[in-house]
Amino acid sequence: MQQRAINVVLTGVTGTALAGMLVAGVAAASDDSAPEKQFLAQQAVASQEHQTPADHPQKSVDKATAGSGSKAESETGSKSDAQREKKDSKVLLSGRTTASYFWDDGSGVNGDTGAPAGGKPMQKGLFASPSWPLHTKVKVSYDGRSVTGFVGDRGPGKPSHRGVMLDLDTYTFRYLLDGGKPKSKYNAGTGEGHLKNVKWEVLSWGKGAGEKGKPQPFGS
Repeated sequence: MQQRAINVVLTGVTGTALAGMLVAGVAAASDDSAPEKQFLAQQAVASQEHQTPADHPQKSVDKATAGSGSKAESETGSKSDAQREKKDSKVLLSGRTTASYFWDDGSGVNGDTGAPAGGKPMQKGLFASPSWPLHTKVKVSYDGRSVTGFVGDRGPGKPSHRGVMLDLDTYTFRYLLDGGKPKSKYNAGTGEGHLKNVKWEVLSWGKGAGEKGKPQPFGS
C-alpha cells in the first residue's frame, strides 16, 4: 500500500513537471516566433519602399505618354516650319529677260540720277524694274547661281523698250555672271553689260507704286 502511494506521488510530480515543460516550450516557441514575424514585416515594408519603376506600370506609362507628347509637339512644330517655308517660297509669277546693271546712290557719279525711288539706300539685292510695284520681292537666277532681292528703283529706261526688263545692282550682276565681285560699285569689271536669259521669279508683290503682272516697258 505504501509503495502504491509513492508511485501515485511520483506520477503526479512527473505529470506536473511535464506540463510545466510543455508550457515553457510553448512560451519559448511563441517568443522565438515574435522576432521572425517582426523581421518579415520590416522586410515587406523595405520591399515596398524600394520597388523599381517596372513595379509601377502607371508611372512608366505616364513617362511614355509625356515623351510621346513632346515628340508630337516637335513634329507639329517642324511641320509648321515646313509649311511656312513653302508658303514664303511660293512663286507668284516667273519669266525670263535680259538684265543690265546699275549703281545709283545719289552721288552723281557716272551720271546717276539720285537716290532710289523706293526710299531705301542703294545696296546689294536692290533691283530696278520699269513697272513692278516698289518693294516687290524678286529672285533672279543665271547659270546655276541665284540672288533674292527687291524692286527699289525704276529702270532701265529706254532699254526696257528693247526687252531689257531688269536693272540689277552691280554686285548681283557680277555674281550671277561668274561668281565674282565687281571692280567697283559702278563697274562690274567685265566687258559684259547685259546678261541674256536671266530667270526672274516674283515671290511677293510690294505695296509701293507700280503694276503687278508681266513687266512693261518704262513709261508705257
